[in-house]
Amino acid sequence: MQFKQIIGQEAVKARLTAGVDRQRIPHAQLFWGIEGCGKAALALAYAQYLNCTNRHDGDSCGTCPSCRQMEKFVHPDVHFLFPYNKEAGGSCNDLLPRWREYLSRSPYIRLADWTAFSGAAGKQCIIYSQESDILLGKLSLKSYQSPYKVVLIWAPERMHETLANKLLKLLEEPPAGTVFLLVSDEPDSLLATILSRIQSVHVPPIDDAALGSQFDPDTVRIAQGSYTRALQQQSDDTAARGFFESARQLMNAVVLKDLVRLRDWTETTSKTGREPIKRFLDYVSHIIRESFLANLGQPELLYHTQYEALFIDKLKSHIHPGNVEDICRQLETARAQIGQNALAKSVLFDMGLQLFTKIK
Repeated sequence: MQFKQIIGQEAVKARLTAGVDRQRIPHAQLFWGIEGCGKAALALAYAQYLNCTNRHDGDSCGTCPSCRQMEKFVHPDVHFLFPYNKEAGGSCNDLLPRWREYLSRSPYIRLADWTAFSGAAGKQCIIYSQESDILLGKLSLKSYQSPYKVVLIWAPERMHETLANKLLKLLEEPPAGTVFLLVSDEPDSLLATILSRIQSVHVPPIDDAALGSQFDPDTVRIAQGSYTRALQQQSDDTAARGFFESARQLMNAVVLKDLVRLRDWTETTSKTGREPIKRFLDYVSHIIRESFLANLGQPELLYHTQYEALFIDKLKSHIHPGNVEDICRQLETARAQIGQNALAKSVLFDMGLQLFTKIK
């Protein structure tokens, strides 16, 4: 992956390459930002630039042996940790061929897409504790050919607690010549002790001008700086329409205070799997935000599709300054409980009952 292949993010690219050129290379960095901003792509490009033997013009050469290996994600000194479900594979090593194939499709990666691609759609994926021993074994060996070993941990917020604590020890006493690159959508979910030992690299949303080189203006506006969201919007994403229909059913049940509808909705939604439920709750938060902002009479602040517009226009009278924070907080609580393996049916039904009291 070369920096020139990444959409926008010129300031971040310049900062990363300048650090390497000046030999100011932190032993651990956290690339964080919204989903689809390109943080994984930047981490991959940085890893390639770090070990490139012929850097020039602010980018890796793309032709040296190290770059050619990185382009195929088979560099012997670059190690990957990523979430998975043990039904799909017993370890990251087992899933490496599939992981490389997934990365080769696009460096703008999403957990939902990866879990489906790996054969774990709808299932909870984590980075299991056993990965610590495997990683320590790899880091105990000398570098094969490059000055730096790179450990790229994607979605570190999904690490098992045991692995997180062992990573903390590695960050406190990093092996010589080893660089850790963490890529996270949810940095606040990481241990505070880990955050205190890594350098933060905030990757902002992609600017509209850069996205506009590949998408039409309406798509760019709704994408809000996310390449993956732009792709979804452009392709009229089926999942988004499914989320919309489910959100419409939930809100109708809540507004009408209809326990039967709520029960039926809960039964159906709870069977979709933990990851889809969490993405759905994020989507409902989006609908609540749009409904609240629709009351302000400033259309430039809104980022919804045409098929969402009529529903939002009806819902907006029920969303106001007196309840919007409580509603969003309730959605966040439910999302967290789903992530902690609570019984989905109970969490969703209880959330609906709580929304009965908040939406009049």
